[in-house]
Amino acid sequence: MDLEQPLGSVIQGSLSQGLEVRLHPDISVEDMRVGKFLVVKGVQTHFFCMLTDVLLGTSSERIMINPPLPTDDFLQSVLAGGSTYGTIELAPMLMLVISSEKSPVYFNANNDNGKKKKSQSIENLASFEAQTSAEIKLMPVKTIPSHFSQVFEASERDFSLVFGREDDQSRRNFAVGKPIDMDVPVCLDLDRFVERSNGIFGKSGTGKSFLTRLLLSGIIRKGAAVNLIFDMHSEYGWEAMAEGKQVNTVKGLKQLFPERVELWTLDPEATKRRGVRDARELYLSYNQIEVEDIGLVQRELNLSEASIDSANILRSEFGKSWIAQLLEMTNEDIQTFCDEKRGHKGSIMSLQRKLLRLDNLKYMQTKNTNNYIEEILESLDAGKHVIIEFGSQSNMLSYMLAANMITRRIHNSYVRKADKFLSSKNPSDRPQPLVITIEEAHRFLDPAIVRSTIFGTIAREMRKYFVTLLVVDQRPSGIDAEVMSQIGTRITALLNDDKDIDSIFTGVSGGHNLRSVLAKLDSKQQALVLGHAVPMPVVIQTRAYDQTFYQEIGDTDWRYVSDEELYEAAQVALDDIGF
Repeated sequence: MDLEQPLGSVIQGSLSQGLEVRLHPDISVEDMRVGKFLVVKGVQTHFFCMLTDVLLGTSSERIMINPPLPTDDFLQSVLAGGSTYGTIELAPMLMLVISSEKSPVYFNANNDNGKKKKSQSIENLASFEAQTSAEIKLMPVKTIPSHFSQVFEASERDFSLVFGREDDQSRRNFAVGKPIDMDVPVCLDLDRFVERSNGIFGKSGTGKSFLTRLLLSGIIRKGAAVNLIFDMHSEYGWEAMAEGKQVNTVKGLKQLFPERVELWTLDPEATKRRGVRDARELYLSYNQIEVEDIGLVQRELNLSEASIDSANILRSEFGKSWIAQLLEMTNEDIQTFCDEKRGHKGSIMSLQRKLLRLDNLKYMQTKNTNNYIEEILESLDAGKHVIIEFGSQSNMLSYMLAANMITRRIHNSYVRKADKFLSSKNPSDRPQPLVITIEEAHRFLDPAIVRSTIFGTIAREMRKYFVTLLVVDQRPSGIDAEVMSQIGTRITALLNDDKDIDSIFTGVSGGHNLRSVLAKLDSKQQALVLGHAVPMPVVIQTRAYDQTFYQEIGDTDWRYVSDEELYEAAQVALDDIGF
């Protein structure tokens, strides 16, 4: 389609409800797809818009009552474009105020004054900052075009100016995909992405794991932050099963970045069976478990509130060894303890029985000789990206308990580092940003427990301590509304449940215009991206995670390269330096 050919004219609209455009007679309504990007050229302002709905209209009810016969091509052609026509609804996302000088048109992207006055709810929809080093400025939409303003398709140049390019050396842009009808990259600003907690959402089977692996690869490649990944189903470390009917595998982050990624395992036997190289063993101990950790898995252990109260009594009496002491107590010991400390024998005995389930966790020991969590912290401080695999220990009790225990200690360490940096003001003391990835996030961020868990604390306030979350979940409606409102960038694949769709737009001004876009995504390789790391909401065809991606993003591990490939690469390198 000719980009210079107008598609239609604006006939009505409002700032809150969007624009209605009547298509010109020579434009087929079937070429208009939800999620498409269009530019409306007003008298003084140009608007970058997303197509949110497609409709059919007629000029007379008589046509609907008595439509032409299917075989009457002549009458159909006479009515087409005049008496029958197509209309589209647009949601304006960005605006450009045209300079009075006869200069080329650019999207207006870094208006400092406008940036300072933006409300939090508007900022949640997009960053309104161009992801390019070009001298351009974007503005949030504050008005609408006049009647009969012409509508055009967005060009590749428009996308490049707004979303930037991955090869821009002055920015950490990372291409996550392309528009659904154009072959031009759509980039995330990774510096803005890691500033806040973010979410990847979608129902089961929509490719959340592939999207997560894609984003983590970008963060590692661009050096935007260090990652701590709690890999529940062993999908991010060494390799994972590819989707489809054929049995294929895709590379994990350890294969793509062998020197930058460390793999730790809570189930060494399962990791060895899968042929994973260089995985380090990780063990936790009873004396590292706090009552807060037990509270997080209260549902999994079927504990009552009385049992949690008893745990607090035991913790205050025995200190860090409270679980080991409890598991060794006889009925007489429990009775004596209750007589002295006014505890409830029944609830303590119930707590003892249910905590015996922890003995089934392969990675749990009575006492550790090594401080494994301190070793993980040292790796993170050295710029390594840490993946913790659970292997056969991937049930919710095991996953939630281990993730909470480890994250709480990481949190305490980063609080100390941030306080040191704030007191010294020395750039060398500035902690490197940390992104913690968790799956089944609604189990950690449930409204009933979110205020008492470390993940709730990080989601609400840890940005000031250089720690953020990347939450991966298929039921965003199960996440606390306050936490959802703090999610900076939301990358959402197909969702069908109305509650889940509503939760995606929690705290987002203008989100109602995007509901229809989200509900009509394909079930595979499409996602709606909105929030802090993109200038405007955008529907993308996600980037392929294949051999081409490996070559463009991954590091080459020369230890496992064939002699022929090694010789060929060496020859290319010699040619590059002139030998």
